[in-house]
Amino acid sequence: MTPSSCLLTAPSPLTTIKDLSLVLEKNCTTMRELHQIHAHLIKTGHIQLNSASSRLLAFCATSSGGDINYAYLLFSQIPNPNLFIWNTIIRGFSQSPRPEVAISLFIDMLTTSSIQPQRLTYPSLFKAYTQMGLAHDGAQLHGRVLKLGLQTDPFIMNTIIYMYLNSGFCSEARKIFCVDNLDFDVVAWNSMIMGLAKNGEIDESRRLFDRMPLRNTVSWNSMISGYVRNMKLVEALDLFNQMQEKRIKPSEFTMVSLLNTSARLGSLKQGEWIHEYIKTNNMELNSIVITAIIDMYCKCGSIEKALEFFANSPSKGLSSWNSMILGLATNGREYQAIDLFSELEFSNFKPDDVTFIGVLTACSHAGLVEKAKMYFTLMSKKYEIMPSIKHYNCMVDALGGVGLLEEAVELIRIMPLEPDAIMWTSLLSSCRKHQNIAMAQWTSRKLIEFDPNESSGYVLMSNMFAGLGQFELAVGRRCLLKEKRIEKEIGCSSIEVNGEVHEFVSGGRLHPQAQEIYALLDDWIQSYKNDESGLL
Repeated sequence: MTPSSCLLTAPSPLTTIKDLSLVLEKNCTTMRELHQIHAHLIKTGHIQLNSASSRLLAFCATSSGGDINYAYLLFSQIPNPNLFIWNTIIRGFSQSPRPEVAISLFIDMLTTSSIQPQRLTYPSLFKAYTQMGLAHDGAQLHGRVLKLGLQTDPFIMNTIIYMYLNSGFCSEARKIFCVDNLDFDVVAWNSMIMGLAKNGEIDESRRLFDRMPLRNTVSWNSMISGYVRNMKLVEALDLFNQMQEKRIKPSEFTMVSLLNTSARLGSLKQGEWIHEYIKTNNMELNSIVITAIIDMYCKCGSIEKALEFFANSPSKGLSSWNSMILGLATNGREYQAIDLFSELEFSNFKPDDVTFIGVLTACSHAGLVEKAKMYFTLMSKKYEIMPSIKHYNCMVDALGGVGLLEEAVELIRIMPLEPDAIMWTSLLSSCRKHQNIAMAQWTSRKLIEFDPNESSGYVLMSNMFAGLGQFELAVGRRCLLKEKRIEKEIGCSSIEVNGEVHEFVSGGRLHPQAQEIYALLDDWIQSYKNDESGLL
């Protein structure tokens, strides 16, 4: 049998230790190859040297082809681990699905080892606390860092800031960041911008962005993504324009954020421009970017362009299929959505929970309740996907839509999940559609019990009573809204004119051209009345 290329031929003791790092870096990419090197070192006795075992440990614990469990096995067989070995195994577990082991190892280090943790030990521990969402416990370790006088170490403080922000402890992060004698790098600034935006402090995030002594692409992308997350969509596009003026090249992540902005605004021209920019600048069309482009076209109502791009995309991921299926389902192409689902089943991909939301939505919109039942069963029986509340919502909507109200109620009764406001609202809308007032009143009570501040239960019942000519009851429901001081969400719509998106709210007069718009509307109404009277 030909020996693996990752082994050294007839090694001498000196050569083996000296070149081990080079062998692991250039010739060893899998655990199978590492097992061969490990066996070789055991045979030669060199595994007893920390310089050899630490290199093996580093590959297992921190490389993409490694195995953290094998790393722990190696670590447990090292009699006197040095600081590098302790730091490596702690770092490995901090990045693994089991970050709590990193904390346990740190405690073992303090209590059983003569080696004391140093500055490079702490960042991994704060990353472990971040991954576990335990900033409160991490604060105790922060106290230890202060006692040891390590509060001026930028690497440690960056990870502490990130830990606090990731858990929503913005004030603690701000206290660290605002210390005068600390000179934070761009990584810390970016963490603050992202963290504050993530926690809803978008204006404070922008103030920090404007104060940054040095910005990189991540800074711009973080601020744009923050605006999108907080639904400040116009501000996101304005900031991108500034980015262009400064000739800063955006990343794929920036473009995805902007595509999401265009999708939410319904701004097709803006979305098309971004798509063209991606093509012109030969940016990578990975599955995330492809999905964002498909989603943008679907949400802007340009379903043909979405289909064309989907068909011509060479590297579609499952998310791209899901976006296209849901886009078809919500744009009046329900049968095409179902056909595309069938096509997906014969592809290299396996439908997931999101895929079934798309196809169930298609069935619901098309009134294909039997097909919806078939897919709902297929999901759990063939693909072993447990239905979530979203899948049950689709089924209740499908059943209610065709008037099977009793069956919808029975499904709610037997399902293993608690119904949410969306489900009760859907059922109430179906009751109104099919004029089942008794069930509507029952559903309305359930909705109000679930969320006393939800306005749709009152509004839908008021509209239903009005439609049946029971105006006193309709007014009574509206009065209850006022008595309970429940705010009804204001209706909102938008329209794109000459590449600019104009947003309008019900009864709003804040648009700069509101006077002209209302004057034109009055003219139309008067013209319509004149035409009607002429016909009479």
